[in-house]
Amino acid sequence: MHSTHRPHIGLGLPVDDPALLPAWARRADALPFSTLGLLDRLVYDNPEPLITLASLAGATSRIRLQTEVLIAPVHNTALLAKQTATLDRLSDGRFTLGIGVGGRADDCLAAGIDLHRRGRRLDEQMTLLRRTWDGEPYGRDVGPIGPRPATPGGPRVLFGGFAPAALERVGRFGDGFLGAALPAAHMSGLFRQVEAVWRKYDRPGRPRLVAQASVALGPDDTVQRARRKLRDYYAFTGRAEYMAEGLLTTAREIRAAVDAFRDIGADEVVLYCWTSDPDQVDRLADAVF
Repeated sequence: MHSTHRPHIGLGLPVDDPALLPAWARRADALPFSTLGLLDRLVYDNPEPLITLASLAGATSRIRLQTEVLIAPVHNTALLAKQTATLDRLSDGRFTLGIGVGGRADDCLAAGIDLHRRGRRLDEQMTLLRRTWDGEPYGRDVGPIGPRPATPGGPRVLFGGFAPAALERVGRFGDGFLGAALPAAHMSGLFRQVEAVWRKYDRPGRPRLVAQASVALGPDDTVQRARRKLRDYYAFTGRAEYMAEGLLTTAREIRAAVDAFRDIGADEVVLYCWTSDPDQVDRLADAVF
């Protein structure tokens, strides 16, 4: 039985001009958007998400801040524990840590980690993050790492990914699942698998289910620019053209996608903007609210 309530609507931030993001954040904070999401890559022309969201925490007062998703294995774990707890404190508990293993060999090379061990590394990191957020010693001969997060037990954690191991992590360590770049017809199966994993681990309540959709509203040159950025970002996947064709470019398409995600049980839909014009915020608000 899935909710008939309209899901919360978040806004995925563009990454090509970091200087514009405070303006985006202030506009979104004044509208009914629920979340500001920011992607993570290392070897790419994007702003570092934790630093950027810390800045945006200061530019906003209400909206949540979410990594979508932070590639945790490329981060030093002790420092990541400190950064995420600090961001949760600075934002007064408005931070959600979307987290995953990533899939880019060059990101792993730059960070000096083994591409093939990144899943095991993430499992180890989650144990240490949870321990640190609870105020326990980080390890043998190592004391606690502060500050304590504003959220008891640490920020909300959503796992992204498609592999069975990623879905298992929701049951083992997480508060929910963040499904990227799939239409509702395909996402539905993943949502049901996550719910099954949640029950398998005898977790109380239900997992938070978040979907993403790529969007761009406006004149044709705006839409074409967004498609080029999508192709560039997804070039390494071999599915760049498919991703670009999936861009939603009318208010009607966006509303239909939100309704479809609602019908499969999404708690939130994050509309990912692939063009840096801050007027996107108002166009999207007009389309969905």
